[in-house]
Amino acid sequence: MPWKKANKDLINLLEKMMLNYRSDRRVMFGAPTFFVNGNMFAGVHEDTIIIRLAELDLKEIFNRFKNVKPFTPMGNHIMKEYAAVPESFVEKPVVLKQWLDKSYKYASSLPHKAAKRSSKKQ
Repeated sequence: MPWKKANKDLINLLEKMMLNYRSDRRVMFGAPTFFVNGNMFAGVHEDTIIIRLAELDLKEIFNRFKNVKPFTPMGNHIMKEYAAVPESFVEKPVVLKQWLDKSYKYASSLPHKAAKRSSKKQ
């Protein structure tokens, strides 16, 4: 499956919503992603917002919203702990914020993850 550029409307929405969180912004998958304590908790990938959730929250979001899928950035490789929230969630900003809150809380509870050092020689 060919790579698709990130949805600019989703990028703008997520960046505005991130003003409510103390986080670091990085670019991954060609779009902004957000980290707390070095742990990614949200980002944009193609036409979805990706969020990181605890196991029980993942089960809940998949059961409640049939259009939310596991995050698979490379075809069939599922990224554990991540859900791909469709663009339709933009129409439900209160619901999206509730799930972002859960994602932020979960990532905040994880041990601090140090940034990887570049292997490039200068």
